[in-house]
Amino acid sequence: MSGAGSGERILALLGLFSEARPEWTPDEMMAETGYARPTLYRYLKALKEAGLVASLSGATYTLGPRVVELDFLMRRSDPLIEAGEPLLRDLSEAWPCTALLVRWYGNRLLCVASECSAENPKSSYPRGRPMPLARGAISRAILAYLPRRQMQQKIAENLGELSALGLGDTPEAVADTFRKVRRAGAAIAHGEVTPGVVGIAAPVFDAGHSPVAALCLTLAEDVATPDRRPDIARAVWRAGERLSEQLAERGAPRAMETSA
Repeated sequence: MSGAGSGERILALLGLFSEARPEWTPDEMMAETGYARPTLYRYLKALKEAGLVASLSGATYTLGPRVVELDFLMRRSDPLIEAGEPLLRDLSEAWPCTALLVRWYGNRLLCVASECSAENPKSSYPRGRPMPLARGAISRAILAYLPRRQMQQKIAENLGELSALGLGDTPEAVADTFRKVRRAGAAIAHGEVTPGVVGIAAPVFDAGHSPVAALCLTLAEDVATPDRRPDIARAVWRAGERLSEQLAERGAPRAMETSA
């Protein structure tokens, strides 16, 4: 973290917490970040006072209650969730499935809302759990619609996994596969994230030209049979278009009012 400001260094501490490592001791944090002990404790004190971390006698640290409060506020204020939840309900009523709304941010895919109508849901990624960047229909619905330079960067970073999935042995071949996804509209993947599950996803845009999210249905194989997939894909695509239109309208600058 050499050269980083204090804000970045504090955020780096929050970035340590993950599903695999939800607890950290101060010594582990120092080893991971390289912070001096006085600096680390100063940052932890600020985070603890803000409720962003919590500890028992300073022995170990976990995320704090403020994170729960922020999640509550996000559910009430995020326009993506507000506009997307009715569409998730409509799709889940049409087929027995789990309908997911997945936010793309930084280098992560994160489910922010879902509706389930399947009797025995098989989706392994509930709200809040990060999803793999290189596998599944959601990944394809995002990567295929990124601006060209950004797409090439993500292909280079994940070429090994993308190649293992049969998407191409070279960056050019993977990019050609993504172009085919764009021509088809919705992305379809079979068993790449969860065995026995078919994923069908469409990108979601705001007023810009890069996807900000994806809308996806995960369905059992016997529901998403090959003859039904085109109809499901069209419905998912239309829902993605409607959501994109609503976000674009909300993000468009309003005309200035003029007085008579």
